[in-house]
Amino acid sequence: MALTNTLPLAGITVVSIEQAVAAPFATRQLADLGARIIKIERPDTGDFARRYDETVHGEASYFVWLNRSKESLTLDLKSEQGLDILERLLASADVFVQNLAPGAAARLKLDAGSLAERHPGIVICDISGYGNTGPWSDRKAYDMLVQGESGLMSLTGTPEHPSRVGVSIADIAAGMYAYSGILAALYERQRTGITRAVEVALFEAIGEWMGAPAYYTEYGGWQPDRVGAEHATIAPYGPFPTSDGTILLSIQNEREWRTFCTDVLGDESLADDARFARNSARVTHRRECNEAIAQRLRRFTTEETLAMLDKAAIANGRLGTVSDFLAHPSLEGRDRWRRIDTPGGPVRALLPPATLSGVEAHLGPVPALGAHTNDILAHLGYAPDDIDAFRSDSII
Repeated sequence: MALTNTLPLAGITVVSIEQAVAAPFATRQLADLGARIIKIERPDTGDFARRYDETVHGEASYFVWLNRSKESLTLDLKSEQGLDILERLLASADVFVQNLAPGAAARLKLDAGSLAERHPGIVICDISGYGNTGPWSDRKAYDMLVQGESGLMSLTGTPEHPSRVGVSIADIAAGMYAYSGILAALYERQRTGITRAVEVALFEAIGEWMGAPAYYTEYGGWQPDRVGAEHATIAPYGPFPTSDGTILLSIQNEREWRTFCTDVLGDESLADDARFARNSARVTHRRECNEAIAQRLRRFTTEETLAMLDKAAIANGRLGTVSDFLAHPSLEGRDRWRRIDTPGGPVRALLPPATLSGVEAHLGPVPALGAHTNDILAHLGYAPDDIDAFRSDSII
C-alpha cells in the first residue's frame, strides 16, 4: 500500500506541562501519529529529565527517547504573564496534559474542573501518582515507589532479593493508558461533541498489570513466589544452561511438554512422571524438573540446543544483552530503524510498535530547551519587543 502524507492526528494540537516519563511518553506517541505537541518547560532548567544523564551526544537517554517531534516553549507559570501566554495557547488547543506535583495544577487553576469551565472543548488529561482524590492524592510517586507499593517488587527478583523492574514500568504503563484514554476522548468528541477529561494514576496503571498475581493471591491463599527469570506459575519457563552458555525456553501446555520430553530430552517417561505430568505439578517440583532438563541440555552447545527446540516447535530464545537487542536481525530485517536529530547530533530511533498500513510515523527532532519559544509566541500575536521583554523578565 502506498504511503499517505496525512497522519491520523494531523491538525490536533496538544499543550503539555510535562516532565520525567509518564506524560512525555503519552504525548510522544500522539506526536508519532501527527499531533502537534507544545511542551511547556521551565525557563532555567526545563524538564528535569533533560539532565538524568548526558550519554546521547550530551543529551539524556530518557529525554531523547520520550521527546522527539515536539516543540519546546519555556514559560514561568508562577508569573501572571506566563499564565496569560498559556491561556492563549489553550484557546486553540485540542488536548491539555499535565503531570505536575500533587496540588500544583489546582493552585494554578489548571485542574480539569477549572479548565473545563474556561475551555470546554479541550480534552484534559491529568497524570498523577495515586489519583486526584483519595487519601494518597497528595503523595509524590516515582516509579520505584509505585513498584514497591503495588507489590510488583515482591514478585520480581530472586527469593533472597526483591528487585525493581529494570525499566520505568509504572511510568510507562501510565503513559500508555493516558495515550489510549486521550485517543478515546478525542474519538468521542468527534463522534458526539461531548468532551471528557482523562485521569490516570501510576498506581492504578501498574495495578491493572498486577491482575494475574492479584487473582492468584486472593483466591489461592498465597502470592506467587519470587523466582528470578523463571515464571512463578508456569514450568519449565526460564533460563537453562548449555555446554557453552544459556538458553531460554517456555512450555505452555501438556502437548508441548510431551513433545519436549520426547524430541529434545529423549526421555518420554518424564512426561508421565507424576511430579511433572501437569503444569501445577511441575511448578511444585520445579527444582527436580529443572535439574532433569539441565542434565540433558548441558551435553549440547547453545546452537545445537536452539536447533533441537526449533525442530520440536518449542518456544525458545537467547539471553541477550542490550547490545544484542540493538543489533537484532528482526529489527533490521523489518526496516524498523530510522534517524532523528537531537541538539547534539543524529541518533537511531525505532518506529512505533503499532504500524498503520500506508502510514509512516512522524519521527521529528528532539528539541533544545526553548527552541520554539519565539516562533510560538509570534504566532500567538506577540510582537518582537514583547518577546524580548518576556525574556528579560525571565518569563520565557
